[in-house]
Amino acid sequence: MAGPLPDPLRVSIIIPVLNEADILGNSLEELFTRPWLAAAAEVIVCDGGSDDSTLEVVRAYPCRLIRSESGRGVQMNRASQAARGEYLLFLHADSRLPDAFDGDFPASGDWGFFRLRLDAAGLAYRIIETAINLRTRLTRVAGGDQGLYFRREFFNALQGYPAIPLMEDIAICKRARRKAEPVILDAALTSSSRRWLDNGVVKTVLLMWWLRFAYWLGVDPRRLHRLYYPRG
Repeated sequence: MAGPLPDPLRVSIIIPVLNEADILGNSLEELFTRPWLAAAAEVIVCDGGSDDSTLEVVRAYPCRLIRSESGRGVQMNRASQAARGEYLLFLHADSRLPDAFDGDFPASGDWGFFRLRLDAAGLAYRIIETAINLRTRLTRVAGGDQGLYFRREFFNALQGYPAIPLMEDIAICKRARRKAEPVILDAALTSSSRRWLDNGVVKTVLLMWWLRFAYWLGVDPRRLHRLYYPRG
């Protein structure tokens, strides 16, 4: 646990992790350089049972460390129960907030997300991020790598993330948009391109399209999870 926290807090930044030691240190180091963080925010890292050095990385920073069963939705819900911020901001371990972001969210909005920017160079990645940003603006449904945020009372009214192993971000957006319009922040959140780099751009894009289409058709998210994480 970190030291005494300011009261009230503007935002609780929640990061679910599972064996993310290789990238989490850089993400937390960058996050804690932000001057507004100490005065207005808490960082909660929820670990789903890492067996690498993730916990040692977390303990090197003034985070609140919470443990839960594995599963991104389960972990984010567990962390949200301990959160004290007016807003809950859910970040992936390999995402970086926009430089211009200072912890403030539009007072008129109950939920929303950032525009996406991928961290890899090249025209293919600019096309991918542009297509994603257009799709999310039209559908009002974003992925977790766009930094979903919710007013805490609104999040509780939604009953949190569904306890499914994949597509929990899509599911909560669909639930939220029935109650309120999202506020899409102009600043771009930077997320890792590692899946595209590791598996190839075309293969990854086709896989993601197929997973979304299959989920729309009603395929069990547990089956989709096995396709997305074939090595478990």
